[in-house]
Amino acid sequence: QVQLVEFGGGLVQAGGSLTLYCRLSGRTSGVGFMGWFRQAPGEDRGFVAAIRWRDGTTYYADSVKGRFAISRDVTARQVKLRMNDLKPDDTAVYYCAKSRDMITYNLSAIYDDWGQGTQVTVSS
Repeated sequence: QVQLVEFGGGLVQAGGSLTLYCRLSGRTSGVGFMGWFRQAPGEDRGFVAAIRWRDGTTYYADSVKGRFAISRDVTARQVKLRMNDLKPDDTAVYYCAKSRDMITYNLSAIYDDWGQGTQVTVSS
């Protein structure tokens, strides 16, 4: 069983940057994608970014493309989400998640392990 712990959220002004981290514990041999999702109050949880664990291929939601960067450190068993040029619309609880799937990356239903979430608040 894999456990995920996120950290790095906080309060930042619009235009600022934050980096989120997700640390994996347990076996990583069955990891397909590591993903970041976010959920704002009153909204569904939505896809932000994903990285294929095996080869580092990355995918992004259109709303964050060019501003966010996802990366992984296989040795440290850690995933990082660097967020630049943050906007008030980026305010949400951000969740790290793990899937065994090697093809689909943007559907929350295919992710089987989730972290507890970390709050990101962007002030205008």
